[in-house]
Amino acid sequence: MLLLITDTSGKDGTVTLARAGELDPHDVEVVEVAPLVGGTFSAQLVPQIAALLSKHGLGKADIGAFIVVAGPGSFTGLRVGLAAIKALAEILRKPIVAVPLLELVAIASHIQGKVVAAMDGGRGEVFFGAYELAGESARMLREELVSRVDFLSLARDSSVATTDAALAAAARDHGMAVFPIERPTVEMIARFGWRKLRAAETVSPEGLEANYLRRSDAELFVKSGS
Repeated sequence: MLLLITDTSGKDGTVTLARAGELDPHDVEVVEVAPLVGGTFSAQLVPQIAALLSKHGLGKADIGAFIVVAGPGSFTGLRVGLAAIKALAEILRKPIVAVPLLELVAIASHIQGKVVAAMDGGRGEVFFGAYELAGESARMLREELVSRVDFLSLARDSSVATTDAALAAAARDHGMAVFPIERPTVEMIARFGWRKLRAAETVSPEGLEANYLRRSDAELFVKSGS
């Protein structure tokens, strides 16, 4: 099956083609990754998708499923990325798998039982998720945007998986077991998404929502001015 994978959650992004389950049902092979430069996702995303497909002699109808990083991350980037996938999936009537980054970070730690996943949220804040892990499945206990002080309090007595060196150092200083994790790669996202697809953990175009955790600057401005 041909998978189209998008990640517009960070400062920069990617569009990826991958093939999955063609020789081995568990196998995923990344065909090619095209970079997206931050700040211009809306202008690049659809043309990059078209260019990737054309380069490999493929068309939109060849896509078997969409895998999209659903956040947390950049408000504008996520909004643009998910809007494009919603439109394509609705037109092509293909399934969508939403990949939550915090859950993927937690699973990548290979810890069993309770684990806290943490990513830098900017502005002195932390994207925080607590999960109960069993094998490669995760049950979310809570996800929220917290201050760094609250992160250290909430993560107390937990194992911490984090992509951020400063958060890792702070957690160690407070006596926590820390598992540094690289920001999930395209290969990790592809394999995680393929596993969810095989388990029928998909969403409809109208059901696909970004996990912003933080409200947009516009929302914050309106609330502060009300």
